[in-house]
Amino acid sequence: MHEVTPILRARRERRLSGQRTSAGRRRSALLSLGMAFSIVLAALILLAALAYADLTRDLPSIETLPRLLNPPDGLLLQPTRMYDRSGQHLLLIFAPDNSPRGYVPLNPQNPSHLPQALADGVVILADPAFWEHAGYLVQGWQQPELHPTLAQQLVSDLLLYNEPPSVRRAIRERILAAQVVARYGRAQVLEWRLNSSNYGHYAFGAQAAAQLYFGKPAAELNLAESAILAAASQSPALNPLDAPQAALQRGRELIQELADRGLITQADADRALTLPIAIQPPPSPLGGEGDSASAFINLVLSQFESRFSRERIERGGLTIFTTLDYDLQQQAVCVTAVYNARLQGAADPETECEAARLLPSLPPGIVVSESSSSALILDPNTGQVLALVGETLRGAETPLVRAHDPGSLLTPFVYLTGFTRGLSPASLVWDIPGQIDVQNYDGAYHGPLRARLALANDYRVPAEVMIQQMGAENVARIAASFGLSLDAPATMLELAGAYGAFDSNGVYFGQPSGEAGSEVFSPAAILRVEAADHAAVLDWSAPEARPVVSPVLAYLITNSLSEEAARWPSLGNPSPFEIGRPTAAKIGQTPEGREAWAIGYTPFRVVVTWTAAQIESALTPTLSSQSIPSATSPQGEASGQGERESISPRLPAALWNALMQLTSRDLPRDGWPVPQGVSVMNVCDPSGLLPTADCPNVVSEVFTNGNEPTQVDTLYRAYYVNRETGTLATVFTPPQLVEKRVYMIVPAEAKEWALAAGIPVPPDSYDAIQPPPRNPVVNISSPELFAQVQGKLQILGTAAGADFVSYRLQVGKGLNPQEWIQIGEDKSIPVENGLLGEWDTTDLSGLYAVQLIVVRTDQRVETAVTQVTIENP
Repeated sequence: MHEVTPILRARRERRLSGQRTSAGRRRSALLSLGMAFSIVLAALILLAALAYADLTRDLPSIETLPRLLNPPDGLLLQPTRMYDRSGQHLLLIFAPDNSPRGYVPLNPQNPSHLPQALADGVVILADPAFWEHAGYLVQGWQQPELHPTLAQQLVSDLLLYNEPPSVRRAIRERILAAQVVARYGRAQVLEWRLNSSNYGHYAFGAQAAAQLYFGKPAAELNLAESAILAAASQSPALNPLDAPQAALQRGRELIQELADRGLITQADADRALTLPIAIQPPPSPLGGEGDSASAFINLVLSQFESRFSRERIERGGLTIFTTLDYDLQQQAVCVTAVYNARLQGAADPETECEAARLLPSLPPGIVVSESSSSALILDPNTGQVLALVGETLRGAETPLVRAHDPGSLLTPFVYLTGFTRGLSPASLVWDIPGQIDVQNYDGAYHGPLRARLALANDYRVPAEVMIQQMGAENVARIAASFGLSLDAPATMLELAGAYGAFDSNGVYFGQPSGEAGSEVFSPAAILRVEAADHAAVLDWSAPEARPVVSPVLAYLITNSLSEEAARWPSLGNPSPFEIGRPTAAKIGQTPEGREAWAIGYTPFRVVVTWTAAQIESALTPTLSSQSIPSATSPQGEASGQGERESISPRLPAALWNALMQLTSRDLPRDGWPVPQGVSVMNVCDPSGLLPTADCPNVVSEVFTNGNEPTQVDTLYRAYYVNRETGTLATVFTPPQLVEKRVYMIVPAEAKEWALAAGIPVPPDSYDAIQPPPRNPVVNISSPELFAQVQGKLQILGTAAGADFVSYRLQVGKGLNPQEWIQIGEDKSIPVENGLLGEWDTTDLSGLYAVQLIVVRTDQRVETAVTQVTIENP
């Protein structure tokens, strides 16, 4: 027993110790689990806090609502108004009239209050559980475009209107809606909603809608009228003016719904359903003095809508100051109307405007059954649109500005691509058939030209050839930097901005619009937008400047487009672009010939005009048939092209003339200064190379430094011919028959054009060689005529006779040398059948003439000549 007890005790102690260890392990595990849970919980709390902080960051203050809606000075109680740049001419009002919007309380204790039926109807249609929930509904949060409660609608329209739809916005909307109901109460939310809803036709608030549709205050609306307005507040397009039948039907349905819900008696409902509804006639068109600027107003709205929603503009509380020069706009509208009337053979409209008196006479002989024109005037140094006249389409209510095929207005960007690679306005281009499968607009080919003339006269073939040489992708890249595409229509705004960059030394002035990633940079029609408290909503008064090309390259284009004489071949002398001040201008034509452009600029203005016309007949070919003669090119049959009826670019150029004179009348007559990096030098026309004595026309041209020509002209070369035979003169041709003629040396691919154009070709045969009779006292006996010689050559013969003074030997290259080199010195001792001199031909080859000259005492000169062919190894 005594021996067993210690053993049992030890076992018991070991068992107890194990139990204590297991318990300790369990406690440790529980402690670890607790700590992990605490960490996870803390992390979740932290994440929730961070998420909430993110959701509420920059959350608009709900205190904004009273400032926007409460009378008497709620910011949205003033409708949005649009003005010209001076702020003196009202262009548009987003309201049925120019008065402030009324605000009518909902409280029935107020003598003038909103009808209860209107409030009940809105609640039924928009938020049936309005009086039960806390201002928001959880369901639908994954559909951010839905706003299921009145409070959420209010928050969405007035506080979060500038945030794009997203789940985050949906949650923020619910947070704000809960705050609004908690702070101001449901009745106030409903009252705000009734006084700020859009009821159609820019009628915001029940008071404006009641006056517009029923001609009475909102407090006097009957049950039927209240039901119609309640329905219109949910679908503004189904208003009593635009959809009277739908509006009446929806009102009847709502009346019955009110009765079914016990909000009105059935007797009241039946009585309301039988009441006649008197809807007011439509109001006169909205606006102030902006009827003549509808196209410009549309441009303003499109640019504003790139930053804010259209609903935000219509809701009110904004003042938009535009870039429009109101007086200039009126003149532009007037002259365009007169221009179109004259184009269609009608009498001038009964109007008196200065611009119409500036319009040049249109060439006679054209009959147009239908025409449309548009124009734009831009300040290139601010990127601001000063005037815009839209085209009038058949069936359209207001003039529009649409994109059109820019046609040849894009060719400056083709030549600009060449200039970036070292070419210049002086570079030689060939306008000849067979180079490319296109035709010139005038149906002719013009041979060798400086790039300047090809650009100024709108010759299509050289431009297409240069596209091939430069690479279409490179040209497209250059055009895209100016906001243009080679393969898409262009608007006048885009074209004016692009040419304005040339005008302002390669800097494009304008404003960015559109969403990030699809931003568009273009001239602006907005100066600034202010809220009702004069706080700036948008400020474009200072333009943004974006360099798109160097001043040097911009100047090369401007210089090319501003030479008046360069335009004469296609537009006549004087051209419509000549207005007594420096102008750079370009005509634009399209292949189908039914549209034409004119665009031009001074250092202070850019004017774009466009005309489309349906020509019935044309008595004057230079108006409709683009076949203007060229001094060096065939017409029609020779070029394989006939005449085609199409609108001449001289028509929109005439409108351009009047508008540019008008907008420039008070501006300086300055031109464009030559920037650093441009050099000016004389070259031979049209090769653009250094002039020679044979160059028929030397002109001044501009180059980028380092790209000036270093070679002499090779296009023109002088030949000496026998004027009677037309063959190349030789040393044996009588001097009195030798005539110097300069010929154009055309490449092989241009010979067919040269032949068709009547370009003289230099002769390739020599005059018949008939040596004069042998003179016994002045002759060369060796070498014989056309002998083949080499090395050191002994020249034998006779140089003697009465009155002999001296003789000399000279040699010249060719059959008819123009330069002679003397061999040895003059010799005063006569020679008879002996050695006249020696000539070392070791370093020479080819045909040479050897001439003996004998001088007599009376200064008479006698000569003898032989021809040799030098063939040294």
